Amino acid sequence: MADSILRVSDIHKSFGALKASDGITLDLRQGEIHALIGPNGAGKSTLIKQIAGGLRPDSGSVTFLDQDVTRHSVAERARLGLARTFQISALAMDLTVLENAVLGAIGQRGSVFSFFRPAMKNAGLLSQARAALAQVGLEEDEATITAELSHGQRRQLEVAVALTLAPKAFLMDEPMAGMGAEGSKALTRFLQELKHQAPILLVEHDMDAIFACADRISVLVYGKIIATGSVDDIRANPDVRTAYLGEEDAA
Repeated sequence: MADSILRVSDIHKSFGALKASDGITLDLRQGEIHALIGPNGAGKSTLIKQIAGGLRPDSGSVTFLDQDVTRHSVAERARLGLARTFQISALAMDLTVLENAVLGAIGQRGSVFSFFRPAMKNAGLLSQARAALAQVGLEEDEATITAELSHGQRRQLEVAVALTLAPKAFLMDEPMAGMGAEGSKALTRFLQELKHQAPILLVEHDMDAIFACADRISVLVYGKIIATGSVDDIRANPDVRTAYLGEEDAA
């Protein structure tokens, strides 16, 4: 579609006899949260790796900003504005909150880690990092060692690091993992605001959060998309209820 910023077209990926991605097609549109759900082993992580650039599909294509990026590396896609947050934190735990954000800003400019210490005196990089921290509500914690943050604050910091990349789209892999109910609600509200800056392809198991924030949902089962639609569409879909939501009959 004309407003699609990211498109996955007929992606196939096999590992021996296992079809992890079996003709997957989906898109991410401006201003939306498109949630990808499915049972464990459905192929969600494999698909996200192919979209991010960490794994090349056997066939099919990934288009980002109307550019075929199927053969682009993770770094090349990141520099184009495809930002990813991880299920397992990739933060440097022994660095401060501000230092982690500056690392993201360095990556956005294509610099290398050897220039990290001088970069901590670079006014432009510091301004960029602090602006991202302010956006996620961590401006008062910039001197805190990352290991001392709460789980929810680390999730916020991951988003701040991604924001320093000037993202055009986010790939988020289970950002609510390990959060309590209140933390999930707070992050859900934040994502609803963030989507207006850059749309979000969201992989998440917290169905309450998905139903609260998603504009569209795609359901992946055994490497295939079995349904895509609004929250109401997915709730009412009998195939989804049987395959994933755990209901044999509509209630």
